[in-house]
Amino acid sequence: MFREIPTTFNTIGLLGKHGDPHVGETLRILHTHLRGRGVRVLLDETTAQTYPGHAMETASRQSIGAQCDLAIVVGGDGTLLNAARALAEYGIPLAGVNLGRLGFLADISPERMIERMEEILRGHYLLEERCLISSTIERNGQKISTSSAFNDAVVHKWNMARMIEFETYINGQFVHSQRSDGMIVATPTGSTAYALSGGGPILHPTLNALALVPICPHTLSNRPIVVNSDSQITIIIIECNHDRAQLTCDGQINFGLLEGDHIHIHKQALPVRLIHPADHDHYQILRAKLRWVEKL
Repeated sequence: MFREIPTTFNTIGLLGKHGDPHVGETLRILHTHLRGRGVRVLLDETTAQTYPGHAMETASRQSIGAQCDLAIVVGGDGTLLNAARALAEYGIPLAGVNLGRLGFLADISPERMIERMEEILRGHYLLEERCLISSTIERNGQKISTSSAFNDAVVHKWNMARMIEFETYINGQFVHSQRSDGMIVATPTGSTAYALSGGGPILHPTLNALALVPICPHTLSNRPIVVNSDSQITIIIIECNHDRAQLTCDGQINFGLLEGDHIHIHKQALPVRLIHPADHDHYQILRAKLRWVEKL
């Protein structure tokens, strides 16, 4: 169902932060403006549950993916991560209105929202494609779960003080055996998230790469490495003290791990499409969010 980006956006989906009633006013303003421009607007039915009395046409995310030319996500980066995983298979572009804190992904401010929407509706925007990764857990030769991640897939300990032990393979080649608190496999998008706090490199979003970042490794020579995003990454759990390890995708989806589990991670075929304002500057966002220009 992946499709070309239309020259005009005739049907637009609205998705808001789950369970946050404060997004209601922003959604109302967007809806009123878009309907005034003759655009059909579909409100995500999950979002609608926390915004009673909205009087908007609602639809499931599957229907939004199938019918809409654009989805506008109102919230923070976490809300956009969730929407990206749900809608990526449809090829629908996403624009983010930032009501959160950092806003690496959702980069349209509420104050300039209508101005930016007008620019986008007139075709004045930047379109960017970013990769998703897929993580599959294999246990005793059987696949037991698969999940997508836009930022990162993290194998990590939980609910215990002891480290876990695992082996890492890239394209079937043994890389290392490691005792640590875990491993972050981050996309370029996720390189400014958990992986950055773990000492990983910042990857430009256009790079065809993945970063593997150890979490507090016992051997300090275990350093982050960057590989081609077409690589097949396998992590095998050697020791994790019963069920005290997890695979976490985007900090939002969790699966318990056992000794002997194989976690297979690879890039998905279809990218996430993001729409930015035409004057979008990745380095300006880094300067602002990471405070690179402050004098200490």
